[in-house]
Amino acid sequence: MKVDKFVVAIIIVIIVAYIFPEWGNEQHFLPLATITQIGVSLIFFFYGLKLSVSKIKDGLKNWKLHLLIQTGTFLLFPILVLICKPLVSTTETKSLWLSFMFLAALPSTVSSSVVMVSLAKGNIPAAIFNASISGLIGIAITPLWMEVFLPRSTVDFNLGSIYLRLIVDILIPVIFGLILQPYWGKYAQKYNSQLTSFDKLIILLIIYKSFAHSFEKQIFSTINFIDLLLITVLLLVLFFTIFYLIGFISNCFNFNREDRITAQFCGTKKSLVHGTVFASILFPSSFPIGLVLLPLMMFHTMQIFIVSMIALKRVEHNY
Repeated sequence: MKVDKFVVAIIIVIIVAYIFPEWGNEQHFLPLATITQIGVSLIFFFYGLKLSVSKIKDGLKNWKLHLLIQTGTFLLFPILVLICKPLVSTTETKSLWLSFMFLAALPSTVSSSVVMVSLAKGNIPAAIFNASISGLIGIAITPLWMEVFLPRSTVDFNLGSIYLRLIVDILIPVIFGLILQPYWGKYAQKYNSQLTSFDKLIILLIIYKSFAHSFEKQIFSTINFIDLLLITVLLLVLFFTIFYLIGFISNCFNFNREDRITAQFCGTKKSLVHGTVFASILFPSSFPIGLVLLPLMMFHTMQIFIVSMIALKRVEHNY
């Protein structure tokens, strides 16, 4: 197994944020907030350039598979986290539970889902369709889930203004990308690796800014090694519960091997790209966004490692 360079970069950025949290201040000469906001719009503009309307139309045929993947992403995940809500009592556990709920409400990731499905010899066109459409569905669904559970005393959650920001920062750039896709789409595919590097750079800047603020406010002072271990165990339980539940439902639907692989691999992923962007929009700057992103980044690392191992095993055993 190769070490994921992006995961290493995330760890380095968090260390830098711990040593130099002042770089993330609003008073610092480097306007990180403006840079990341423009960068986010460009990410989704390039995302629109890489979308193919014809492929999306063709992908609608396998509706049972798509319904299962999106149900797993936006319904099964949140329900499992909701089941644990009665166990939450203290202020610290409520904040951590909210970060788990945010993770559960996010859309699926795009690139790693397609790569892992390809590695395991799954249904690649269906993976591309679901990974692409999930981000668009998340623009509508994720804020609805969070609107229910964000404490009113902490944040003035105005759903109208939230959707307005999502439309301006995300949806409009995607639409512009789709409009220009027939003309510039070939260049987006040609320079896909460079665009992916740009996406990751913007995400790293957002992560730095979030963690710098959290370190400066000493948000993580109440989290110790035992807490991190507990978070890791809970994330593993969450992942494998969804993974095997989707596998069971796939068998009930009599999916073939390729569709079952696609359902399990796409339905268990959560997007770090959307997570970092949505966190900056859904939560105010005073909110401990670093704490909100902590389970998501841990889950991101786990899903890459675990699904890679499962994919390689299924190829080896042709299962």
